[in-house]
Amino acid sequence: MGGDGRSQVLAAVQAALGRSGEAHAEPSAVRERLERPRANTVPARGRLQQPDLTELFVAQALQAGASVARVAAIEAVPAAVAAFCAEQELPAHAVIAGVGALQGLPWQAAGVSTENRLVQSGDALAVGSAVTGIAETGTLVMLSGPENPVTSSFLPDNHLVVVHARDLLGASEDVWAMLRERGMALPRTVNWITGPSRSGDIEMTMLMGAHGPIRLHVVIIDAANEAP
Repeated sequence: MGGDGRSQVLAAVQAALGRSGEAHAEPSAVRERLERPRANTVPARGRLQQPDLTELFVAQALQAGASVARVAAIEAVPAAVAAFCAEQELPAHAVIAGVGALQGLPWQAAGVSTENRLVQSGDALAVGSAVTGIAETGTLVMLSGPENPVTSSFLPDNHLVVVHARDLLGASEDVWAMLRERGMALPRTVNWITGPSRSGDIEMTMLMGAHGPIRLHVVIIDAANEAP
């Protein structure tokens, strides 16, 4: 739609709302809400503290169909990847983004070969990291970018995601507050992942991997054993 057409549509909407064409400024109530956002009511289980927060996240992730492993430090992640590959009878090989904290880990010592590239359809395993996890629902929050290309969340057969227990949050409302507090600009895509991909659209039969990975495996780096 051209500029004139867009202006006409917006003018028609303003007229329907009873606003004058000159009132383009945001109402004060809107500005205040954007500048000082207020969280909605958070259920009691979304207000837990550690270690109960991690325990709830694990329980909810398992209920959603994910599998979970817990390690004492980020250096133990390659061994956790190797264990997952052995359990699922997969080649000990993973695709990892070319930048980020997962680089420089002892992959070779754990017997895992890696490729630093974008994930492609048909890749057996991609490894990425979540900015946070939501304990209330067992959901992972993935911010797109060089460390976590969007394709990693949708194209591999198996998706393994690393998250620090110290970064877990209670409720979904806390995610946006955390990003604001850290001064993190929103990326192009924020993906919320709860369990592996599935669909029951065809004859009410649950099909795993319908729109993404067949399996989701979460590796939690425990808060009690890591530096902040």
